[in-house]
Amino acid sequence: MADLHLSLDRQAGGLARQVAGELREAVRTGRLPAGTRLPASRDLARDLAVSRGVVVEAYEQLVAEGFLESRIGAGTTVAAVAIEEPVSPADASGDFGGRPTSPDLGAFPRQAWSASYRHVLATLPNDALDYGDPGGVPELRGELAAYLRRVRAARAEPENVVVVTGVAQGLSLVVQALGPLRLATELPTSERQTPLLRRAGAELVGIPVDDEGIDVAELARSGARGVLLTPAHHYPTGVVLSPRRRAELISWAARTGATILEDDYDAEFRFDREPVGCLQGLAPGRVVLAGSVSKALAPGLRLGWLVAPASLAAELRKFRGEFDLGSPVLDQYTLAHFIATGAYDRHLRRMRREYRARRDALVGALAERFPEVKVCGISAGLHLFAELPPEWDARAFAAEAVAAGLAAEPVDGPAVVIGFARWPGHRLAAAVREMRSP
Repeated sequence: MADLHLSLDRQAGGLARQVAGELREAVRTGRLPAGTRLPASRDLARDLAVSRGVVVEAYEQLVAEGFLESRIGAGTTVAAVAIEEPVSPADASGDFGGRPTSPDLGAFPRQAWSASYRHVLATLPNDALDYGDPGGVPELRGELAAYLRRVRAARAEPENVVVVTGVAQGLSLVVQALGPLRLATELPTSERQTPLLRRAGAELVGIPVDDEGIDVAELARSGARGVLLTPAHHYPTGVVLSPRRRAELISWAARTGATILEDDYDAEFRFDREPVGCLQGLAPGRVVLAGSVSKALAPGLRLGWLVAPASLAAELRKFRGEFDLGSPVLDQYTLAHFIATGAYDRHLRRMRREYRARRDALVGALAERFPEVKVCGISAGLHLFAELPPEWDARAFAAEAVAAGLAAEPVDGPAVVIGFARWPGHRLAAAVREMRSP
């Protein structure tokens, strides 16, 4: 018979709840192994100096939850199914936050966003809080379609827009909707996308990127039936897909019937000239455009969109409904109002100026401190691509940058990706000066 050593706070009341909680925790932690026979309710009540009804109620609660078993003639024992392996901190950890591609979260327009949110709460009809179209509320799909036509030269109508939680979910849904396929990705690429694409059922093949973007001739030889690329600002090199390659890519898709997945990465932040229009505007029947507010506002909002051909958009809405019934409606209506009132455009104009100044400060500091480093990919986006001399260690250089307070990641080459969005120019320059020579 187990000696339980239960601790009760008699001043707090709820003794049956306390007894059940102590026993539950003992089972979960393994202090009471499966099969352990517990004292009879009368005996445990006497040991704890409580009424027998308190122990009976606690035992009955844990039997109902599956932690204990009670059989006539056999007493009460710990159930085998109740034992759980503890989750260690390592099992729950992940690579989240602090990326070179992250925006300045302190610049999130709290006041303007709050005004839009309050407007939505004050004016939204009660029925709008019910389950709605899993592809997104009509107001947001309409605002996004108009915005993308105006700013990205997209061929977008509300019925072609599907609201998602971000580009990652959007790409996963598209791959699942297209069925098993051989999907080409840019090489190098973000390794964070690789697991989700494979989990969605894609067979991945890497296609090299040069100073004009993805090698379309190599893509044609790969046998891929789809391609995922970032034509506005390739990660990590920062290359913008050239006009010649854009034409070749559209021709390849039309000739083969392949699908182009256009991740509109960093399109909002082009500093030296007007943004290049999206590929989807050239071939809306062959291109799925994916975007989000993760760089423009904040990744934690988890708001994004897909613009797809009509038949595929309908399939994506169906998939979204089967997956999670759609995105939170209050956030969708808030973003719709935020765009409609011009607050989104005003925020982007302000942040373009600020990010350009930060980029220039980082580029200047690197040129002064490390003249051997060649900086590339600075015409757009929130990071730069630093090509290192062949004899330098990219991991060591990135570690030195991180130790100085910069967001940096090593890339084969050797090269390092360094973000400049999170800190003002003087702090970026000071961090570079703190870095030791390799």
